[in-house]
Amino acid sequence: MTEPLPQVTLQTEKGAIVLELSEDDAPNTVANFISLAEKGFYDGLTFHRVIADFMVQGGCPNGDGRGGPGYVIADELSPRLRHTRGVISMANAGPNTGGSQFFITHVACPHLDGKHAIFGKVTSGMEVVDQIQKGDKITKVAVDRKRSHEYKPVVAPR
Repeated sequence: MTEPLPQVTLQTEKGAIVLELSEDDAPNTVANFISLAEKGFYDGLTFHRVIADFMVQGGCPNGDGRGGPGYVIADELSPRLRHTRGVISMANAGPNTGGSQFFITHVACPHLDGKHAIFGKVTSGMEVVDQIQKGDKITKVAVDRKRSHEYKPVVAPR
């Protein structure tokens, strides 16, 4: 029997966003996100980039879109997954440069398909995503459910 997909709650100043993570399609990206969340990496960071009718982006320790966890991971691009409303995906500066930054889409963004690793979707709290403004804080990312194995990302060579 397959275990349920991991679930996390992104607590923000505006409310809670519950995400189901697509471990079957992006196992290393999910391992990376859960590993960072469990270390408290995201706690207190801001949404540094917010574009109306497009997306909200967070996860930069510098608050300017240039920071990361000190390593990168390879892209996991699933042809099955599409950038529809409410998808969480890795931000990057080109192929295989994802680290800690992520974005959640307000609308379908087919131009991003095949360029950013989708690793989950909002299951509750999309109204919170729609209210987020630039500078709003992530107060905590709580791992609500995960599968019974270690979550340790495989780091890509630079």
